[in-house]
Amino acid sequence: MAPSSLAILIGAGPATGAGIARILAHPSHGNLAVALLARNPTNLSSLAHSLRSSAPNSIIETFPTDTDPANLSDAFSHIRAHPSFQGLKLRIGVFSVKHASKKPFLEETHEDFTKSLHDYVGGAFAFSQEWMKLLFEHHGQKALADGGEKKGTLIFTGTLGAMRTNPQFAAYGAGRSSVRMLAQSLAKEYSAQGVHVAHTIANGVIEDADGEDQRTGKKMSAEAVGRTYLWLSEQGPELWTHELDLRPAQEKF
Repeated sequence: MAPSSLAILIGAGPATGAGIARILAHPSHGNLAVALLARNPTNLSSLAHSLRSSAPNSIIETFPTDTDPANLSDAFSHIRAHPSFQGLKLRIGVFSVKHASKKPFLEETHEDFTKSLHDYVGGAFAFSQEWMKLLFEHHGQKALADGGEKKGTLIFTGTLGAMRTNPQFAAYGAGRSSVRMLAQSLAKEYSAQGVHVAHTIANGVIEDADGEDQRTGKKMSAEAVGRTYLWLSEQGPELWTHELDLRPAQEKF
């Protein structure tokens, strides 16, 4: 069965990104053509090969890039022109980039602190802008009130660091909370035009596995995250979830 539409995922790693991509691409789940974006071309190619094996007949293409605005712009140009995606309209965007920084405050440098924000928060901004432009190219900008339909869903994978932080996590907390506010701003600006924006708080370990730790609720399954994201994308304008807390059953909170 031909894919129904297009999803673009940045942060396509071997854990969370892999599970999300597999669910979105699998013909028995999302049945979407998926564009995978990540920094390392070799790892990205290996991941795509693994995903195609576990999701037969899926369409998964790779576009190596970091979060630099110029590089993201090039990646989206290649996505527009790729033969696998011709005739497909954009439906889902997922920003699931890893962000980790821990250092005593007086050992933190201004350069390192601002680079962390530039790469992560600036990357979220650049990805969102490119995704939004492509979405409106495919669907137009007719508002819901004027008879327009839901155009797509943009999801940011966040962590508890977006809500509160701890000693030595100044850069981490600043970055995570900033992307949370970016998501909120986009939701308020574009919801009426049929763009659903969601931010998730993933609290706990995510593995691309379905073993004892998942069965007993010690760790999250990456595919369960993918199914949740697919569910978010299927919500109609009568009820949109903006922020969602994700945790395994045994995680303390």
